[in-house]
Parts: sequence; C-alpha cells; structure tokens
Amino acid sequence: MIKQRLQGTGVALITPFDEKLQVDFEGLSKLLQLTVKEGVDYVVIHGTTGEAATTTLEEKKEVLAFVKAYNSKDMPIVYGLGGNNTKGVLKKIAATDFQGIDAVLTVSPYYNRPSQEGIYLHYKAIADACPVPIILYNVPARTGSNLEASTTLRLSEHPNIIGIKEASGNLIQCLAIAKGKPADFLLISGDDILTVPMIAIGAAGVISTLANGFPRQVCQMVQAALQHDYVKARAYQFRLLKLHELVSKGGNPAATKQILEALSVCKHYVRLPLAPVAAALKAQIYTTIQELL
Repeated sequence: MIKQRLQGTGVALITPFDEKLQVDFEGLSKLLQLTVKEGVDYVVIHGTTGEAATTTLEEKKEVLAFVKAYNSKDMPIVYGLGGNNTKGVLKKIAATDFQGIDAVLTVSPYYNRPSQEGIYLHYKAIADACPVPIILYNVPARTGSNLEASTTLRLSEHPNIIGIKEASGNLIQCLAIAKGKPADFLLISGDDILTVPMIAIGAAGVISTLANGFPRQVCQMVQAALQHDYVKARAYQFRLLKLHELVSKGGNPAATKQILEALSVCKHYVRLPLAPVAAALKAQIYTTIQELL
C-alpha cells in the first residue's frame, strides 16, 4: 500500500544544471546513486527544490523518464504537479502520463491568496481528477496563504488525498492535524529542522532537502525518531544544525546545490530569478561540510 511506502525519508531532489543551464543528467545520475545507496525511502521530483517553476514540460518528462529508468529498487516516485489556476492544473493532469508515478505532491495555490473554501475546492477538484493519490503541500512562506488545520482535516476525508507535507513551521497547527487526522493519513514534515519534533507528535517522516547531500544522516535521524529513540535522533539533528542554518540563509535550492558541488555530486548552477549563494556563505558551507565528513 502506497501510504506505508511513503513513510520514512523522502528526498526532494534538486534538478542539476550544467554551465549552459541545461539539465545535467550525469549529475542527476550521481545524485540518485548517492541518495538511493544511502537508503532514502522514496524520491520527490519537480517540487520547489527541483526548480519546477523554471523547468519546461519537456524537461519534466525527461527527468521523470530518467528517474524511472534508474529506479531498479522500485522506490515510490512522488511527482510535483500544481499551480494557482485550478483549471490549468486539471489540464496538466489530463496531459500527464502517470505510469511509474505513485503519488502527486501538489502545492496550495499561490499569489491568488484564496479563502480556505477556495483552497479546499481547489484541492478537491485535483483529487477528484487525479488517477494517483494526492499529497497536499502547505508552505505559506512561498504561497502567501496557509492551509489551516481544519481545512487539512476536511480534505483528509477525501479518499484520494493520503497526506500532507507540512512546511508551515507551526507546531501548534501540526499538533491539531496529528490529533484530528485519520490514523492512516500521512503527516509529513516539510521542514528538515523540525523533523524530530514532528515525528514526536505523530508525523510519518520527512520530505527532505538535506537528504540530497546527507541522505544517510537524515535517514538515520528519521529511523531513530520513528523508533522513539529520541536521544539518538536529537544527536543527528544537532549534528546537522549548522547546515540547516546555512541552507536557510542561502535559500533552497541555491544553498543545497552549493552543498552538492562541495560534495562533487553536481554543479551549483540555478536558473533565474534564483542566484548562486554569496562567496562568504559558500566558504561557510565548504567549512561546515569538512567538519561533517
């Protein structure tokens, strides 16, 4: 059952680019080798970290085909597909080949700033139309609106909505979801830094940015927390704390890609309007990584 397979650590994959800002499939291959080898439970493509806003439909198809071809371990693939035009999202769904896609991660509509009823109806329309299960994605810092706990719980009753990636940073809201949700509805941490406390209140795991570069450490942290060994889980969380701070300062995915360049996985290139991290922050990232290795 897909709900059981989406517990643990999902990696929100970056989309590597070369110096010409074309998709770097060699870098993507190295990234998949690293994350799969080190034990991630599933992969998420074309989310915020994957620069979905600036990759073309053709590039999205090519990346999906590449990941599917690489997926010899038959890990679940979660596909980012969303937007702030409900009708447009429904057209995307109708035009998508869902073979090899296990679930869709779809972000709350941004910029329009709809009411809670508008957000509910947006998600309901997507869930009604999508042939694979839906994971809600609440990230108010990027969308300009919050998916409130009451709306999440209302949506959790839909048979095709199986969970939420919660990146509001609001633990009180997450507690309300954990308390009121159906037992098998997946509450997933969308903030690396809050993964351990989120699991402590009932989350099933994390969709992680840091797992691009440090999948083993993130997986070990998540497994320790899921096994209620919070002493060990805190130790992993504290060890990664400086890296969390640097990613927050440099922004994701720019800082994440700088981490991966420092690890010789791929280059740091991002597409405008994103820009590479400043030289001083780059130096801090390299120093911190050397301390962690």
